[in-house]
Amino acid sequence: MATPTVSFSELSKNSKRVADTLDASHRVHITRRDGEDLYLTTARHDRHREETADVTARILAALISSDDGARAIREALPRVFHWVRHLSADETRQLVLELIDATRDAAELDVHAGLHRVIVEWRATARILADPALTEQLTRELPDEDHGEVTAP
Repeated sequence: MATPTVSFSELSKNSKRVADTLDASHRVHITRRDGEDLYLTTARHDRHREETADVTARILAALISSDDGARAIREALPRVFHWVRHLSADETRQLVLELIDATRDAAELDVHAGLHRVIVEWRATARILADPALTEQLTRELPDEDHGEVTAP
């Protein structure tokens, strides 16, 4: 089911109608002209999302604890992330471990940015590895020159 969308001004003017929409759909997309869009959701829907993340993290952790399960995850991963084929076996193993940790953080700490970061960073690594010229350029030996201390950003 598509998520209904209303403007922020519609929410402020007709909150009862938006609440009725929310009761029917469990989630409403709120657009704003002067800021980032919002999502309004029911507490029950949010609990279900948290439970889904928790169960997913536990399943992945249980699977990775056995050789057969770990193999199943490595074999399934390219169907989820097509770009995984550019990663080595060790890199794929590291990706799986990071996905499990980030999924646990999402479930237990309500921190979802880590999972997104893991996917974005590994996809960027795969993009580099998919381009032999770029891989060569970024993995070549650096000159023995010392350019001084790197300051913190």
